Parts: sequence; structure tokens; C-alpha cells
Amino acid sequence: MVANTPQIIALDFDGVICDGLIEYFAVAWRTYCQVWQPENTTPAEGLAQQFYPLRAVIETGWEMPVLIKALVEGIAADEIYQNWGNIVQNLVRVDNLKASEIGIALDKNRDEWIATDLDGWLDLHQFYPGVVAKIQAAIANQIQVYIITTKEGRFAQKLLHKAGLDLEREVIFGKEVKRPKYETLRELITTHAIAPEALWFVEDRLKTLQIVNKQVDLQAVQLYLADWGYNTPQERETAHNHPQIQLISLSQFTQDFSNWPINDRGLY
Repeated sequence: MVANTPQIIALDFDGVICDGLIEYFAVAWRTYCQVWQPENTTPAEGLAQQFYPLRAVIETGWEMPVLIKALVEGIAADEIYQNWGNIVQNLVRVDNLKASEIGIALDKNRDEWIATDLDGWLDLHQFYPGVVAKIQAAIANQIQVYIITTKEGRFAQKLLHKAGLDLEREVIFGKEVKRPKYETLRELITTHAIAPEALWFVEDRLKTLQIVNKQVDLQAVQLYLADWGYNTPQERETAHNHPQIQLISLSQFTQDFSNWPINDRGLY
């Protein structure tokens, strides 16, 4: 049987703890202007509102300015949802760009913004209701909390500090670790000498959870797709029907762990 409380709770940051849609668009627009140099550097009315729901297709940050490029080019939302992988590569190839260069430009824009207007940058982020209190409660109950994110760890730490969570840098695994999330989960299990089922992982990217689930030694890890995060209705439906991934709502997340859905497959 799976215990009704984890020993370790691992959380994605963007789309699980923090809603950064406003900041995403703002820094992506700055980077788009830097890379493509449009005549008008003021975003068109309604462009941000088009961008927000499509954030769900983004796998890594460098793609965000390219998403803006796609929208400016008039590519329809339905096509972006269905064919983003090809669209992003085509747009980069046509303009002879490199993903790494766009990513560096995006991070540089963030760094400069933070250095010159930290409060303004922080104010563009919101934390999902009840999430900070849930993390605080977990820590108070001796549950080890880790953050595993594709965001730069230093950015996540600054935002957590503003929200009143002064987590040690060592528990935040950001983009700088340069390894898949499943490898970090594996390391946590080994380091803490726990059974895989004692580790619960909450993520808003279905693909990430599916990759974790394909690791034979991690199939007992409790996997949760945050339905309030950056995912599509189709992805939430897939998770709902997946035998080893639990779809969890924000209201469930903020409840006691004993009220969370459990995937007890009789493996233990």
C-alpha cells in the first residue's frame, strides 16, 4: 500500500506554484523585438491574450519569443496547438537562428530587468491560491520539499523569497542542472534512501510525467498533472485516462495529503 503522506514532495515551479504568464509575455516580447527587430515595438492589442493560453505548447523558454513571431505571422491557434513542434523549428530555420542564441537573449533580458527593476519584475508574477500555504504546511510536517523546474533556479528562488518561502538553494533544481527531471527524481530517491512510492511529483507538463513513467525504476513514484497549469484540455483528458498519472485540481492540491488521489497499483 502507498502511504497517504509523502516523504518527499517534488514540485514544478511555473504552472504549479507560480503563474508567470504576464512576465512570460513581457520578457518574450522584449526578446522578440531584439531578435526580429520589428518597426513597431509596442505589441498589438490583444496579442498578449492570444499568447497566454498558447503558453501550454512551450517546452523551454527560448520558444516563447518564437511563439510571438508565430502569432505576428498570423498562424492560427489551432494550428499552433496541433503542430507547434514543426512550426517553431520552421520559424527558427527560415531566419537562420539558433535556439541557444534566443535562449541566451531571453535570459539576458530577464537578468537586466531583475538588475534594474527587481520589484517591477517580481510584481509580474502571481502565486496560485493556497499553494504557498500548502508548501509551508508540508515543511512544518517534516516533509522534504524540492523544486524541479526548467526556469533558472536563481529566478525561482527570488520569487519564492518574495512569497515568504525562504527555501535553501540546494532544494531548487533549475535549468542550470542541465539534466532531465527524471534523473533528478532518481537522485532524490537514492540520496534520501526512500522507496519510490514515497516520492510524489507534481508537474503541469504531461510529456514530462509520461517520460518519468517510462523509467522502470520510477514507475512507483506518485505522478500528478496539475490541471490549473500550462496544459491543454486534450492533455488533461489524457492524464485523466492514464493508468499511472493522477489528474489533480488546485482545490485537491491544497487539501491534506490524505485527500489526494493515490495510484495504488499493488506494486509494493
